[in-house]
Amino acid sequence: AVNLKEETKEPTVLFFFPRTGRPDEPAPVGWDTIAGARGCTPQSCGYRDHIEGFNNLGFKVFGVSTQNTEFQKELVNRIHLPFEILSDVDFEFTNMLRLPTFEFSGMRLLKRMAWVCENSTITKVFYPVFPPDKNAEVVLAWIEERE
Repeated sequence: AVNLKEETKEPTVLFFFPRTGRPDEPAPVGWDTIAGARGCTPQSCGYRDHIEGFNNLGFKVFGVSTQNTEFQKELVNRIHLPFEILSDVDFEFTNMLRLPTFEFSGMRLLKRMAWVCENSTITKVFYPVFPPDKNAEVVLAWIEERE
C-alpha cells in the first residue's frame, strides 16, 4: 500500500493509463478501435527513458492503473521500469477523486492523464494525453520551464 498524500509531499509525477498488454497475449478484440487506448507501454517507457530528468529536478514518478499488482509487477520487470506502477484494482482512489474512466469488454479502465503534485497538492493536470509516447517529455518540459 502506498499513501499518496504522504508520497506527494515531495515533488511527484503520477501518470495514469488504462491497461498494458502482454507480449504473449493478443490485444482484446476492439481495443484498437478505441481512440487513445493504445500506447500504455510506450507511455510507461517514456517515463522510464526520462527518469533521470525527473530525478534531477527532485521529482519521483509513479504509474497508476486499475490492473492488479501481479500484472503491474510483470510490466515493471519486462520493460525495466525504475519506478513503481500502482494498482487501484478496487477503485478506491479512482472513486474518491472521481477520476475519468471508461468501460470496455466488462472492464472499467482509467483514462490516460498525468499529474504534477507538490506539497500533497495536484499543481498541474495533463488531460487528455496524446500522443502517449510523448507524455513524459511534455510533463518534463513543463516542469523545466517553471525552474
